[in-house]
Amino acid sequence: MRLALQRARQLHTTRVVRDGLGALVSRSVVEENQDVSAVDGLMKIIRLRANPAYNAVFPMRAPILWSEALLNAERKSSSPEIPSPPPQSQGDLDPRHMYDSYSELILPFGSSTQLMEEYTNASGGIRTGKLMEHLDSLAGSISYKHMLGPTVQTLGRIQERGFYLVTASVDRLDMLAPLNPARDLRISGHVIYTGRSSMEVAVRMESVGMGQPDETVLLGRFSMVCRDAHTHKARPVNPLITSTPEERNLHAIGELLKQRRASSALRSLSLVPPSSAEAESLHSFYLRYGQYGGRGQSDRTYSSNIAGESEEGEKVWMGDTTLEKCMVMFPQERNVHQKVFGGYLMRLAYELGFTNTSIFTRGPVRFLSLDGISFARPVPIGSILRLTSQILHTSTPRGPGAWPMLVHVGVKANVVDVKTGSEQTTNDFRFTWCRDVGEAIPRKVVPKTYKEAMLWLEGKRALELGDEIRGLRQG
Repeated sequence: MRLALQRARQLHTTRVVRDGLGALVSRSVVEENQDVSAVDGLMKIIRLRANPAYNAVFPMRAPILWSEALLNAERKSSSPEIPSPPPQSQGDLDPRHMYDSYSELILPFGSSTQLMEEYTNASGGIRTGKLMEHLDSLAGSISYKHMLGPTVQTLGRIQERGFYLVTASVDRLDMLAPLNPARDLRISGHVIYTGRSSMEVAVRMESVGMGQPDETVLLGRFSMVCRDAHTHKARPVNPLITSTPEERNLHAIGELLKQRRASSALRSLSLVPPSSAEAESLHSFYLRYGQYGGRGQSDRTYSSNIAGESEEGEKVWMGDTTLEKCMVMFPQERNVHQKVFGGYLMRLAYELGFTNTSIFTRGPVRFLSLDGISFARPVPIGSILRLTSQILHTSTPRGPGAWPMLVHVGVKANVVDVKTGSEQTTNDFRFTWCRDVGEAIPRKVVPKTYKEAMLWLEGKRALELGDEIRGLRQG
């Protein structure tokens, strides 16, 4: 294990860039690309070791009726609290192999016209937002299978199990190739790393069938945490067995991914100031584009929110790119914890971000990556959810084969207290789209406040990282 970790660190070194504002820790784009390539190849090997009899996905929807859940909640509130059993240590839990948690779901788009009809979008492609629902459900199923063992077929009641698992964050979901609606789609994954009460889950989408080699179209990483069902505190997870070189390499990469996520959090612009290079870039952008006077914005539509025009195209105030959606959270979209299903929230956020990007670019767009999701708190059934989307950054890459326009979008999910009007943020989503075909109208989003300027810089970081990663893969 130690040798594998040392080897992985040699392959995935961390560079430190210092300036007058402090230390800025980041991973190079080449290393991120190596992670993706290595995980993709190693996961193919782990899949071959899994027992096909245990590859089924746990249902992540509520196993009981909503009326029964309400009745149980009433009984719990009126009955004395039952003391929770003493917590187990990680040493008391059965270790698992990586292939024990392997799960897969086949979506036969190429052979089932009826299924394709349920997933098709307006242009004849596949609704990516619905696939994200499956990915979140898959990550949850994989995590429970790791805890319960590969032979368990149903999840059962959370209180009886004594623990529950929630998604803490999604690092990245990168589209490596276009989706082909004429081929079947296999969604799969397994646990690649475990900490004391957390685990890293890698997921893949592959186009399969039609006599062609399997092609990976998406690769992503979910961070899951385990909680005690009675105390809601951290609960140990089953340790992971690494018995082959491939498993040891995957485990080492998973540990480095966790370390990188912690380093990225430390350099968040909500905690530390931007680097001198970023401050200079922001200042230059403001001098060049932020001097235009805005017109009347009362109707808040894209047809009248142009901050200024020049030979370089249109300038749009960031605050005028806001799109919102408010809705009641109904029990039909609940998970096994009687909260709103996280995959459903991902789909809602994706579709709102897609709508905003389409309006902004004034044309068809293609999804490139989910650059990150943070899950701050669960969304209760019956609550009012406010989804707010903004265009955070835009760029127009140059050179042959470059996309006409790249757009980074943020979507924030807030739960509204109808009695007080106060709001609490539950999720923060970040996506990247590009103008798909045709010549894009040059449009730049311009921040007006300091808060918007920090969001603009965060979007700039995400677009530059993603653009270089995609350039390396295409090269």
